[in-house]
Parts: sequence; structure tokens; C-alpha cells
Amino acid sequence: MTRRGRIVAWSAGVLGALLLTVTGAGAWIYQHLDANIRGADIGLGGDRPVNLSPGSKNILVVGSDSRAGANAKYGKGLTTMQSDTLMVLHIAANREWATAVSFPRDSWVQIPACRRGNGSSSAPHHFKINEAFSIGGEGGDIGKAAACTIKTVEKNTGLRIDHFTSVDFQGFKGMVNALGGIKVCPEHAIHDKKAHLDMEAGCQTVKDEKALGYVRTRYSVGDGSDLGRIGRQQEFMKALAVRAQSKLTSPGELYDFLDSATKSITTDKDLAGLKPLYDLAATVKDIPSDRLTFLTVPNYPREADVPTDRANVVWQYPQAGDLFSDLAHDREIGAAGKEKLAQAAKNPVTAHAVRVRVLNGTGTPGRAAAAAEQLRKLGFTVTTTGNAPAADKTAVSYPADLKTAARVLASRLPHAKLSPSAEATPGEVTLTIGPDFSVTGG
Repeated sequence: MTRRGRIVAWSAGVLGALLLTVTGAGAWIYQHLDANIRGADIGLGGDRPVNLSPGSKNILVVGSDSRAGANAKYGKGLTTMQSDTLMVLHIAANREWATAVSFPRDSWVQIPACRRGNGSSSAPHHFKINEAFSIGGEGGDIGKAAACTIKTVEKNTGLRIDHFTSVDFQGFKGMVNALGGIKVCPEHAIHDKKAHLDMEAGCQTVKDEKALGYVRTRYSVGDGSDLGRIGRQQEFMKALAVRAQSKLTSPGELYDFLDSATKSITTDKDLAGLKPLYDLAATVKDIPSDRLTFLTVPNYPREADVPTDRANVVWQYPQAGDLFSDLAHDREIGAAGKEKLAQAAKNPVTAHAVRVRVLNGTGTPGRAAAAAEQLRKLGFTVTTTGNAPAADKTAVSYPADLKTAARVLASRLPHAKLSPSAEATPGEVTLTIGPDFSVTGG
């Protein structure tokens, strides 16, 4: 079994060992660890995606760096909660495969209206995806932070989120320290003031602030992107899981680890407890390693669509849309799908490269102009707007040589019918707006 496979098996195994150990040692130990796990009251309501695959599970996982209390040193003047890591773990309905999808925190997406910690509401707007946690988390309410993040992920992916869990900075350090540190092998020295990190090159064991700085560092390593940090975090967590697995025979060290782990975890109410977490882990412990897939949402620098933006990334379509659709319908991605995404990432068709002619087929004045503005915000190049004969449904037509460009556009329009047309304007994709027109993330 590969390291990734061992992580899933370990998660269930270590919780199972815990249940047996604490039951034999005394109910008070179980109750203490169980009480460590906080359950957040997450109110969502409103318009949410339909559950297209009953029995499957989508779990939103957030690495939280709340700047309250002991975490204050990691950001001055910040009065809200922050998120460093964001991913969705999809567990198949048949429990035979799973896929974990990471979202770069610099992903430029639509943030829907959310309830702030002070009771007011934010207005819908576009920004980095990790801002959602901050909006809801004003005042330190993790329930509202989780709600805004879930709404944002659901809005931009179409996936229905079933559960939420977060792990904070201080708990992470406690887990690493309880294991005596984790071995890492940076190829180059790292000096990052923002992450409070000074490391020489070469293999070394890290704990305390150095361990935390290593998984947080970004600008001082590689190309400085969040994508590089995601990779380091995944490798570190694999090493942490393997190290923890080796401690199963040491009750004292195992207890210290689990005490820190449970103190760092906040979940939705349904997952708040040792038994619910164990039951969840047990459902995936037998998944073969070759059917456990880790990937990052396909993306490219937003600068390709908006030259003035050098700080964010946008998701690559139609690949991102296909990925979300597969998960929503409980279709396995697998190694072949992951490789296909990697190949497509080498030559993405950017939104800016897609020239769009927008026609209003609704009969309602102004719809073409409004749609054109939405598409421009997503980076598309709108050439002209106009009117078309009445249309029952939104449609995208294209010359035969622009099929890929048409798919990039159609993947952002949930109800659009896609078809080639010999009458389509050369060099342009034609969008005819119907009564069902809507834009994903627009």
C-alpha cells in the first residue's frame, strides 16, 4: 500500500485503537477526548445544490489559522478567522474509492452573500476563495465561517457539501510535538519572515513553530505560489500519518497526540464526537491505494485573462466543470482522469482566448448587455451584442474549428445547449440567451 493508502487506513485504525484503549482505561479518558471535539452550529438554508448521488459524502476540510489567542502572532491587525488550506474529500457511495480535491486559496471565485459575525450580510462579489472563511468568521464564529465557505464552494462547484471539519494552527503544532517532530528534506534554505521560518537545506526534524512555518511558507520557496504550498502540506501530512501510525504501541505518546488532535478539531454537529469520526473513517479504511486520488482543481494564472492581476488563479474550464460534474454524479476520477487533467493543464484554453458574440433571445431588453458584462468579469472576450429570434433555451453555437473554445464557454453555463453550426460567425462562438440563462461563478 502506498503512503496515501496508509493514511486512510491509519485514520480508521488509530481511532479504533483509541476507542478500545480508552474504554479499557476508563470512561473519563474517552469523555475527555470526546469533549475536546467542538461541534459548530452551521446554518445554511437557501438555494443549495441538489444531492445527485445519495450515499456519497462530500466533506469540506479547512486548515484554519484564527488570529485569536496564541495564533495572534501570525497576522497583525486581523480581527477575523483565516483559512490556509481548503479541500473537499469525496467518498463514493459504494465506499470503494475516494477523491480529495484541493482548492488554491488564491482561486478567484464568486463569494455569495453571507452572514457576518456581527449579524450583517455581505454583498455578492468576486475575490479569493479563502475570503469566505474570513467574512463569516468576523468575531470568531466558526459556524458562520464554515457556512460562508460551504456556500462559496457549493456556488462555484455545484457540489453539495455534507460535512465540515477544520483544524487550527495550535492544535497542529501539538500533534507534531506529541510525535517528537516530523522529518522534512527541503532542497534549498528557507527564510520566510511571514511564516516565522529559518531553515537550512537538507533533511531535519521539525516541530513547534518550525513545523508550522514549514507548512505555511509560500513566498520564499519555489515559484512562491499557493500550488507549491499545497504540495508541501500534502507531503507533510503523509509523513505525519506514517509517524503517528508508528506510535500505536505507545499509549502515552498516542494519547498526547490524540489529545492535541481532538482539541484542534471543529466539525459540524453531526460529526462532533469520537464515534461519528471513527464511523466515518471506518467507511474508507478498506479503499485500495490505487483508488484513492489526490488532485488540485485545474487552474491557470488569472493574469492570462486579466493582465493586471498577478496574484490570483482561475479554474481551468471545461476541465474543472467536468471534474465537479463527475464528483456530483459519483463518477470516479482515478489515475487516468488525473493524468488527463495534467496533460490539459500544459496548454489551457483561457477565457480571454474565447471570442464571444452575445445575442438576446428572450425578448427582454438589456439581457445581452447584462450577460456580456458577466462574461467579461470571467475573462471572456465579448465582441458584439445583439438580438436573436425568440429562443426557448440558452444555446452556444460554434464553427467546427472552435469546439474546444465553445466547451470552455458552455462549461460556465449550466443550461446551455452546445452545437456546431455552419452559419456561425468565423472566429467567434455565439451565445444565444434563453429564459434559463445563468452563469456558474459569474
